[in-house]
Amino acid sequence: MDILKAATDWAKSELFSTPFFILFGVLFVVGSFGFWELGKTEMARAYIIPTLVAGILLLTIGFGLFFTNKSRITQFEIAYNASPSTFIASEITRTEATLKEYENIVFLAIPILIIACALVLIFVNIPIWRASMITTIAMLVVILLVDGTAQARIDAYQKQLFIAEKEMTK
Repeated sequence: MDILKAATDWAKSELFSTPFFILFGVLFVVGSFGFWELGKTEMARAYIIPTLVAGILLLTIGFGLFFTNKSRITQFEIAYNASPSTFIASEITRTEATLKEYENIVFLAIPILIIACALVLIFVNIPIWRASMITTIAMLVVILLVDGTAQARIDAYQKQLFIAEKEMTK
């Protein structure tokens, strides 16, 4: 198994998925301008700031992940050529930490935040709060969906790393 190819393929697949953060970020920003331009009711006007903030956050996440993973592709080759066993060990450590983050943040904290926002929606009838909670739920759902697929990819990549590690110790 060529673990360098597996690592590069994983990083390239991440490069494919991170633009979804950017796409949704742009949609939120466009939605904000739409509410600003066309919003006639108090509720519609209340969405202007929350959707703009959510859009900027998603754009920041998307661009940050894109450039991080883009630089990783060249770093993988350099690290692998320097020492394949060290590269595999460091990647296993990194993937374990990332999977733990997904477990704690994406699959535990985000659902709790969605529930909290939904509860605020039930009990608060102030337009800015309602708009903020609905926008927050929408943004968190986007993060959950994109990171859910990313978690599956990094899990599969980690399994390939374990196989490569076993092959190296033979």
